[in-house]
Amino acid sequence: MSRTVDAVVIGSGHNGLVAAAYLARAGWEVEVLERNPVAGGTIATEELTEPGFKHDTFSSWHPLFHISGAYAELGDELASHGLGYVNTPDATTAGVSSDGRAIVAYRDPGRTVEAFTPPDRDAYMSELEDFGSSIGTVGELLSTELHSLSAARLVWKLRRQLGHRDVLGLAGGAVSSARHWYDTRFEGREVSDLYAAWALHTGLAPDDAGSGFQSLAIAGTLHQIGLPVVEGGSIGFVRAFEGLIKAHGGKVTTGADVERITVSGGAATGVVAAGEEIVARRAVIANVTPTQLYGRLLPDGAAPADAKRDGLRYRYGARSGSQIHVALKEPLRWKDERLNDVAIVHLCDGIDGVALACAQATAGLLPADPTVVVGQPARVDASRCPAGAGILWIQLQEVPHRPRGDAAGQIDTADGTWTDQLTAAYAERVLTKLEPHVENWPAARGTTHTLNPDELERRNPNLVNGDIYAGSCELGQSYLWRPVPRYGSHATPIEKLFMVGAATFPGPGLNAASGRIVARRLLKAGKPWTR
Repeated sequence: MSRTVDAVVIGSGHNGLVAAAYLARAGWEVEVLERNPVAGGTIATEELTEPGFKHDTFSSWHPLFHISGAYAELGDELASHGLGYVNTPDATTAGVSSDGRAIVAYRDPGRTVEAFTPPDRDAYMSELEDFGSSIGTVGELLSTELHSLSAARLVWKLRRQLGHRDVLGLAGGAVSSARHWYDTRFEGREVSDLYAAWALHTGLAPDDAGSGFQSLAIAGTLHQIGLPVVEGGSIGFVRAFEGLIKAHGGKVTTGADVERITVSGGAATGVVAAGEEIVARRAVIANVTPTQLYGRLLPDGAAPADAKRDGLRYRYGARSGSQIHVALKEPLRWKDERLNDVAIVHLCDGIDGVALACAQATAGLLPADPTVVVGQPARVDASRCPAGAGILWIQLQEVPHRPRGDAAGQIDTADGTWTDQLTAAYAERVLTKLEPHVENWPAARGTTHTLNPDELERRNPNLVNGDIYAGSCELGQSYLWRPVPRYGSHATPIEKLFMVGAATFPGPGLNAASGRIVARRLLKAGKPWTR
């Protein structure tokens, strides 16, 4: 039994949905296949704790989508299918050290720098100004296939805009660490305390190459965009895309695990899912990691030996992720009242605290003093929980996949597997960090639900070993080198087969870039984009 469509998309992560939306709007007959019972990939909203509490499983905050080309081009139509956002009007993020010192960032950079050491105020504003002068072209570059003439033209455009020396300086900054940025630009520690933990949200430690540019980009984005969330939960994002795709004749099929990609004459011809063959006239788009593509989905011998070898060598992060979702009986009352309405609060002792916790997790240890990302989505969108209650979205990005010990010497890691007991014990360490800073903790605490690294991978096979960024983001596996450098950022050695998602350029985050890049290239007139 078989049927035929123009394009098949494997996986309904947001880049798969983006690609399908563009193709469907252009009149292609497109079908998205999702193994889970609900579409969305790492976008989900569930009542994980108690009825009426809508927790965003996985991702929650959408500033990158708001600055994306996809939102500019699809936003109005998505809104017509129910996508609505609520944004942070004032405070966005804060860093809080163990001694209670807090530094807060606001949408207004001028208000933010009031808390900085005087010499750092002008330095910070100057950094933002320099970033703003190049971000338009840099943003275009990050939304373009790097292995293309278009990318070369954008690099030349950037050189004309900034001049040769400044372009070299920009390139150097793009591969520098966050610590380098803080140490060479600022005298005080306020900027570092505020943004040190944000490097983790890019899959990097603050001493990793590239984390400096990422930290500056985050600072600029938070001032420009804030931290918007989907009203009623992030699942509204998925439903809007499903509605758009269906309105143009496309289809999103859930509960359909793709068993293999069919290949004939060196070209992808379709897929087999649930015993049914779906023929693809024009393209197969895989929103999967290289290890899945080359290790499971492609038939033996379909890809050249070097491509399969490189695909199977794709590396996952040395650290895993974990999440703790809490239903609050009442909103947190922080001892520093400014934090009550801050969307994301980081509990950490500056850059050294973050770096130490990263090193411990990389070494296979439970960090003694983990960096805790405390998200307060109901402070932005009150519709996510009953009146008078609250929600915590806690993300941990310094977790060992297989704990070999505890840096604090308090938790028995036994055989290194994430048992219920180990998961609960470590969650208590994390939640205890709130107590010195919150007046009504633990009294406000309600039901808690923890997603350990094993559970994250079970829910989404792209999150291998609980790597929430679907692959190491180190410099050697980013930009031109992501995911398989020999074949470009999204193309494969199989004609009519393309890759999208966090494992491809420009990497993780709700940026919608890879889905848009592939769809727009497929829609260009002339010769199909093959290698």
